[in-house]
Formats: sequence, structure tokens, C-alpha cells
Amino acid sequence: CEMAASSCLLFLLPWLVTASHSPPGCKIRITSKGLDLGKGLDGTLLPGPGLQNITVSDLHGKEGQFHYNISQVKVMDLQLAFSDLYFQPQQHLVFNINNASISLRFRRQLLYWFFYDIGSINASADGVHIHTVLQLAKDEAGRLKISNITCNASIARMHAGFSGTLRKVYEFLSTFIITGMRFLLSQQICPSLEHASLVLLNSLLDTVPVRNYVDEHIGIDYSLLRDPVVSTDTLDLDFKGMFFPRARENQELENHAVEPVIKETERMVYVAFSEYFFDSAMHAYFQAGVLAIELQGQKVPKDLDVLLRATFFGTIFMLVRGVPGWAPPRCTIKPSGTSISVSAFLNISLVIPGRPAIQLSSMAMETKLSAKVFLQGKALRVQLDLRRFRIYSKQSALESLALFSLQAPLKTLLQLTIMPIINERTKKGVQIPLPEGMDFTKEVVTNHA
Repeated sequence: CEMAASSCLLFLLPWLVTASHSPPGCKIRITSKGLDLGKGLDGTLLPGPGLQNITVSDLHGKEGQFHYNISQVKVMDLQLAFSDLYFQPQQHLVFNINNASISLRFRRQLLYWFFYDIGSINASADGVHIHTVLQLAKDEAGRLKISNITCNASIARMHAGFSGTLRKVYEFLSTFIITGMRFLLSQQICPSLEHASLVLLNSLLDTVPVRNYVDEHIGIDYSLLRDPVVSTDTLDLDFKGMFFPRARENQELENHAVEPVIKETERMVYVAFSEYFFDSAMHAYFQAGVLAIELQGQKVPKDLDVLLRATFFGTIFMLVRGVPGWAPPRCTIKPSGTSISVSAFLNISLVIPGRPAIQLSSMAMETKLSAKVFLQGKALRVQLDLRRFRIYSKQSALESLALFSLQAPLKTLLQLTIMPIINERTKKGVQIPLPEGMDFTKEVVTNHA
């Protein structure tokens, strides 16, 4: 290439932009109302559990003839009087805790001249303020992760209850002890929360499926295409949403579908799928050979068997010379509903025990299936229903005319024999990329252009 460097760059720029902004097959939006769920899960999604694991260094000192040592600090209770969880553009999630209280118990040791005293002390830290900002990002595997955390913590006041024969001595030393404990405790809050956020919450995110198997034939790739997009009210995640045959796991299917767009914010969670999501599933099954179904013997309906044997053998079907290749089914999503178009071939063969099968005919079929998509728990399921069916011959109009009387019995064959097999495969469904413990309820499914 002898083009100038600037010309080469301009030539490649549109391709680079397209490659970095490939449309998702699946998009998930979590709204601020969805975060309200996190605030109501007894602190499960809040930093509370991390505070239970605070470790405070021993505190010891000397004031005149008084020697004291504070050790074995343990958090007994945590009260979150007011906590908030909200989005912060561009990629952040904020935990804010105000006016919380932490109850503590620690071991005391005091030496005053010849007097030695040991026991436990109950203390509490009040007016605890914690401000934590989590940065969300896509890791190398395409999984949502907390990549960074910033934290600020402060304690407004702290007091301790002393008891025992040397209570007055402890009260004298309380200023030193409480001041030291307050400093040490405030220094340990953020490291504990960083561990909880980076380890515990990332462990929760690890339960989101990224690339897993659907059944023995196909798998699905739910890797993130890019970092999440965060606004003040929403968190948007773009997933690849591509199925693949297990025999060809590295196979890629180019996405030419329209990108799903979510504009609403009224519900907690929105999940959107493009035609590519369903097309890749059918293409994967097609590549795996699952869509080729063979019926023999008792599986063939009697009325169809009699019709084929009595009417057409040796006449129309002997004219068949060659059949072109067939293609995977295609999905079409419109406001009126979701449909699947299938172009296939029905081959009829004579099977004599101990001899190779003899193909008697090959008929082209075009069918349109209506698809009812619904969510149960965290699984997306599809129920298919046969709407239109047409059978014809690509060889001649005469053959197509002769095949007209086969349309009704063959449609019955599909409805009674083939459709139950297909719906049994789609009954299990495929998991939506949500963490463990979260399921969909009260779902509403709508179709868009």
C-alpha cells in the first residue's frame, strides 16, 4: 500500500469505530428503583457485612504509674440508621452511610503499682459516616467487575462503659483510651469495606454467567462488549448475547441486527433482546444438526403414510432431480409480535430393512411460527406455534399443484409431531445474566420495531 499515512488512517477509522461499537444482542438496564431493592436486602448489597470483620490493632500506653492495654476488639452490632445507594456518572456506584453506630467489645488490662486488673469493656461509636465510591468496569473475560474503590470514613463520637473495682481509674484514663480507639477504628473502616467490595461483591458478580452451556448442543456468550454506561438514574450493560454450537465454540456470527434500545425507567430492571439473539440460537442449533429430524415407522401419522403411498409414489416424486441447500431459520420482531420464518426440505425415503434408504422425493417447505417470549425466574423461554405452512416443488408448477393436497396432512404432521419436539427443547430456556439470588417477578413482555 503506497497510500499516505493520513489516508490510511482515514480509511481504517470507520472500521475501527464499527468494531468498537458492535451492537449487543442483549441489553440490561438496572434503574434507581432496582437499587432500592439492594437497600432493602438487610445490608446484603451494602457495605455492612464488611464492617463486621473490622480488625483493630491493640492499644497500649502509659500515664504516670498507670499501664494499660486494650486488645481483642470485636464488632458486636452494626446499626445503619440511614444508608443510600445511587448511581454516579460515568461508571460509578455510590454507597453512602450516615449516622450509623457500631457496638464494640474489647479486652482490658490495667497495671497500677501493685494492682492488676483484667476484663472486658463495652463501647460504641456513634455518628459514623462512610462515603464509598465503586468504579464498575468490564474485565478481560467480559465480566462486570468492581475495578476500583475510594472510601472516606469518620466517627463523630465514641464512649465506653467501665465497671469493676478500678472503674474510677478507667474513667480517668477514658480520654486517652477513647481517643485512641476512635482513631484506630476510623482507620480500619475503609480497608474493611474495600475488602468487602472488591472480594465479596466481585464474588457475587462472578456468579453471573459469561460463557456457559445451554444444553448438550449449544452454549451462549454473555460477555460484556464494553464498560457499563451509568447515568444518574440507570446502569446500562451491553452483552454480546450470541449462541454458539459446542462443536465449534470459537465460531462467530456477525451481528447485522438493530441494536435494542431501552428508554423507560419506571421498572427495576429492563432486559432487551435483538433479532440477533434468537437468530444466533437457531443458527447454532442448525450448525449442530439438531434441526434435522427423522421420522420412521410408527412415528409417521397413519393418514399421511397412506396418502403418500397411494397417491404420489412413482409419479410426481420421480421427477425430482436436485435440491438446493437450506438455511437456518430467521427471526423477525415487530410491534405486532415475534415470528420465525423457516425454509426447509422434506425428504421422503423408502427404507427396506438391510438395504440403503432410497430417496423418493424432496419437497420445499416454508413455514411461519409465532413465538411467545416470557421470563420465569431468571430464565428466558420461548413457546412456538405454527401459523402458516406451504409446500411446493422448485422443479415445476405441475409438481407444486400435485403437492397441494399434501399441505393439510403435512401441517398436521408438524403440529402433532415436530412442534412438541421443538417446544420441549425451548421449554428449559436460557439463563439471563443476573447474579445468584436474583429472579424476575411480575414481568411484562413487549415487542418493538
